Amino acid sequence: QVQLVESGGGLVQPGGSLRLSCAASRRIIGIFIMGWYRQAPGKERELVASMTSINSTTNYAESVKGRFTISRDNAKNTVYLQMNSLKPEDTAVYYCNYNFGRLPPYWGQGTQVTVSS
Repeated sequence: QVQLVESGGGLVQPGGSLRLSCAASRRIIGIFIMGWYRQAPGKERELVASMTSINSTTNYAESVKGRFTISRDNAKNTVYLQMNSLKPEDTAVYYCNYNFGRLPPYWGQGTQVTVSS
């Protein structure tokens, strides 16, 4: 069983930056998609950014394009989400996810991001 542990959340002022990390308990091998999701109170969980394992192709929600960047460090089994120019509407619990298609996905426990002055 693989555990995903997110960190890096917190309180930041509008316009600020945060970097989220998602560390896997061991190396994950295969074809999968790494993703960052978020869920705000009263809203459905939405995909914010993703990256494929096979060629690192990235995809972003329109609301975060140009502000958020997903990246990975294979040596550390870690996926990152760099978030710049944060807005109050970015406030949510952020979750990392490994999607293997037909197999059950891995989810982290979530980290709170609050953007407020």
